[in-house]
Amino acid sequence: MENHLDVKNVRVRDPFIVVADGKYLLYSNNMCDSVEGGVYVQESADLVNWSEPKLVLAVSEAKNPQKNVFWAPECHYYKGNYYIITSVFSSVLQHRCISIYKSATPYGPFKDICNGRITPADWDAIDGTLFIDKNGDPYMVFVHEWTCMPDHNGSMVYAKLSEDLTHFVTEPEHMFYAKDPVWATSGVTDGPFMFYNKKGELKMLWSNFCKDGYAVTVADSASNTLKGPWTQRDLPIYYRGKKASYVYDGGHAMMFTDLEGVKRITFHTPNTPVDGVGEHLAVFTYDELLDE
Repeated sequence: MENHLDVKNVRVRDPFIVVADGKYLLYSNNMCDSVEGGVYVQESADLVNWSEPKLVLAVSEAKNPQKNVFWAPECHYYKGNYYIITSVFSSVLQHRCISIYKSATPYGPFKDICNGRITPADWDAIDGTLFIDKNGDPYMVFVHEWTCMPDHNGSMVYAKLSEDLTHFVTEPEHMFYAKDPVWATSGVTDGPFMFYNKKGELKMLWSNFCKDGYAVTVADSASNTLKGPWTQRDLPIYYRGKKASYVYDGGHAMMFTDLEGVKRITFHTPNTPVDGVGEHLAVFTYDELLDE
């Protein structure tokens, strides 16, 4: 399989890929194809050819009345069940929030387990991701969105989850700000995804904007725990023009291990349509983007 897959016919933003039952499952809101709001899954055997989207979580399943879309859905397998973590807009709270849905299968039915939201009621919070630390304890890492920050400088935060993932058992703790990287041109903190590198060091994939558009970067924890302190790279690991083949910007990345045991990173590119090319699935090998 090629190192870099540019799958232009799969129109998605914020893709999330799970390996289950010997195949790849791609979760997204699929709004690039103007379908009804909800969470959709597509299947593939090779990361190139994908099935038509199938609805696995309808907006009507949400507890909070909201606009008709889920943002950036992720699907995680944890202790025998599958959990969709997704961002919504609550018309009750007038804030963006994160909700969690549970199913025995990756295809649903998924049911709300947090009464509509898990994040603070007075925050704009998006892009929650599940992280299991080396002790086996569950945490959520998520975005304290720039839209509710007085200086429009968003931050990354984390909180420990209950064993059943229904609520936080600690208050959210600050990790870093969007404008900490020297190259950052906005207050956006998008798409956190936690991983341990080949040396067992804790890292975070995340996205912000640079002079060349939307970009994927890595933050490093000095303590190899969520507490940090967290430091930022001098440059993103992916941005438009970093290599000749990187002709578009792109971001909101996650990592998975493919069926051949190769670590891969996926995100959407470009961030907005360019010359008739819309947002679509891009898949890279870990080694192409991260030399560590």
